[in-house]
Amino acid sequence: MAKRGKVLINRELCKGCFLCIRACPAKVLEEDSQPNSTGGYPSKAVHTEKCIACGNCFEVCPDVCIEVYELEGVEI
Repeated sequence: MAKRGKVLINRELCKGCFLCIRACPAKVLEEDSQPNSTGGYPSKAVHTEKCIACGNCFEVCPDVCIEVYELEGVEI
């Protein structure tokens, strides 16, 4: 069974390069429709129920604005 996870993105640190969106195999992330304080459009976790806590988004983020948590005892 696959793990379940939770993704948190600091939208103020995210510059909107979208490397995380391309790296996510479960298609959890999408571009936010609201700009952050710098005028950029950050990534956001939209389909959180699909997260498998793989950490790909965290690994590719050049700005270290993503945290991934594995939910204990929850599998899909």
